[in-house]
Amino acid sequence: MALQIERVTKQFGNFTAVDDLSFHVPKGEMFGLLGANGAGKTTTFRMILDILKPTEGQITWDGKAVDHRLVGYLPEERGLYPKAQIREQLVFLASLKGMRAAEAKRAVKTWLERLEIPQYETMRVEQLSKGNQQKIQLIAALLHNPELVILDEPFSGLDPVNVEILKREVLALRDTGTTILFSSHRMEHVEELCQHVGILKAGRAVVSGDVPTIKGRYAEPALFIETDQIEKIAALPVVESITPYQNGHLVRIHSFADSDAILATLVRHGANVQTFMRQPVSLNDIFIKEVGEHAS
Repeated sequence: MALQIERVTKQFGNFTAVDDLSFHVPKGEMFGLLGANGAGKTTTFRMILDILKPTEGQITWDGKAVDHRLVGYLPEERGLYPKAQIREQLVFLASLKGMRAAEAKRAVKTWLERLEIPQYETMRVEQLSKGNQQKIQLIAALLHNPELVILDEPFSGLDPVNVEILKREVLALRDTGTTILFSSHRMEHVEELCQHVGILKAGRAVVSGDVPTIKGRYAEPALFIETDQIEKIAALPVVESITPYQNGHLVRIHSFADSDAILATLVRHGANVQTFMRQPVSLNDIFIKEVGEHAS
């Protein structure tokens, strides 16, 4: 394991922000750390970065204390200097991670090209849109080729085109062996990008594991059906409820084995069936189920 969080607790006076938290992130994988506001995600990130010290527990990278020079961090609250020239501040930030100036300048040009904003090299951050400031913040996190990258809401404030550009770069990082710790309130992004996730509630992990296994644990017997004869199955004893959903209906049943009886009934009545499928559970469904009223 590359990153190991072992029974970590962080207290601020009488308040426990992180409570006996453990998770492991293998090298080259992307791990989604999720939770409502105040669940303990940012506190965990700051402990990994050694900005905060755990009250109890241990955080290691390859069995040793985490070296900040190996980590790239994109915080939810942005930290750029608004009046500084973009190239100058990126080179300065890279120097804090041990990168030489000449190497950093070359890397700045490369990253600006990759993110399709080479024209901003000599501008000030305050002259850029929020989305392009976000791109510069990402470059600051990645310029020194970190082994571990922490991305806290990396797509915030971006339009769909720029979301795809950043997703492309994040996936390229993962595919070249960078370990990524990712947090977002957009569950579809987490589901698309992450192999493993952990969901925090009040500082504790309430869900943890690989995404397919987690979804399998929460799957409920339900069908999504689009047909002109939905009323023909309403009285069947295997049907618990029928709810309008998108362009069809969500049909909850006792067991997926009951789906054959429902389909046979529709066929017997000559129904026009456009869609008949198991209703998959989403990570968003699981998140809402687990954090409930805390998701604010």
